Amino acid sequence: MEPIRHGFPPVVDDRSRILVLGSFPSVRSRAEGFFYMHPRNRFWRILSDVFGADFVGADVNGRIRLLRRYGIALYDVVEECRVTGSGDASIRDVVYADIGALLAGTKIRRILLNGTTALRLFKRRQVPFADLAVGVPSTSPANAATTYEDLLSAWRAALLGR
Repeated sequence: MEPIRHGFPPVVDDRSRILVLGSFPSVRSRAEGFFYMHPRNRFWRILSDVFGADFVGADVNGRIRLLRRYGIALYDVVEECRVTGSGDASIRDVVYADIGALLAGTKIRRILLNGTTALRLFKRRQVPFADLAVGVPSTSPANAATTYEDLLSAWRAALLGR
């Protein structure tokens, strides 16, 4: 199995205040060239409910505009790896993203790690940024054990600093 590259750039600019990092894009996200594109992933619905803006109904460019409006940057902890399908448990031979370069020139003061795999991988290599990191429950459909209400509560607190 050949290593798979991330495939698309981060969403970040000089107004970004919060960086959301997943582990590695799903098969669907890699195919569509953008974050959280699986229709059952709850990420865009969470942002819609937290900020009262229509992230769900927006196309990719609209989502980018909304992310920038609310100071949210997006990327993943892993830049390249071997992975079977979309399963985080199968991620191996990791090449980590350069988080320091991603943060340079931004106002990012908090990093949200979307799920336990993202948090575990982040802690393994991103020690200089550990004080900024907050783990939040995964929005992935694979995390069916966490109710939408619990996800929304945890993400609202993390995004709004409550």
